[in-house]
Amino acid sequence: MNSFDILLFDLDGTLTDSNEGILKSLIYAAERMGYEVPEDTNKFLGPPIRQSFARFFGMDAEQVEEAVGIFRERYSTVGLFENRVYEGVPEMLERLKSAGKRLMVATSKPQVYAVRILERFGLAQYFEVAGGAELDGTRDYKDEVIEYVLARADITDRSRVLMIGDRYNDVAGAHKTGLKCMGVLWGYGSQEELSEAGADFIAQTPQTAADMLLG
Repeated sequence: MNSFDILLFDLDGTLTDSNEGILKSLIYAAERMGYEVPEDTNKFLGPPIRQSFARFFGMDAEQVEEAVGIFRERYSTVGLFENRVYEGVPEMLERLKSAGKRLMVATSKPQVYAVRILERFGLAQYFEVAGGAELDGTRDYKDEVIEYVLARADITDRSRVLMIGDRYNDVAGAHKTGLKCMGVLWGYGSQEELSEAGADFIAQTPQTAADMLLG
């Protein structure tokens, strides 16, 4: 695996545990709009928030935009910092960067929030590019974000690039753009989910991931 010298990292569930902030903000929006929150909230962690409101609450396009606006009332001021860096992640990033790997972030989270989180938690120093969605929903899908990051970094040889993430949408987005994907098990996705999605590699811990990537 040492041939992958450009590594694209998902953010939520891969670099940081953002569970608390996302779910509290989602519940805030759902309750304000009179929707009952499903018992299984884990399914909201990973996919773009617009897709979650539409798919899991059955909202139409107008309701989705209203819900997103209410969600952001809380998330943009409080929720994005109800977050923590996973144990072992800074050490993993330090090892990879010191070995000459080019590190980038490709997240479906709005880019403006992703940059603030990376800066707040001391991770921005490791990444050459941090790409995400726009607030208006542009680049919501993971394959769109990956294409955006590759273009910004002027990368044409995709055989050297690996996507690293914790959910099925990371794997699907990688494969749609011709990349291989490493699924990680310290985030929100399970072994079963990542295997069914077709993850090319699976790592149990940040240390294991670094060991595999450095060969």
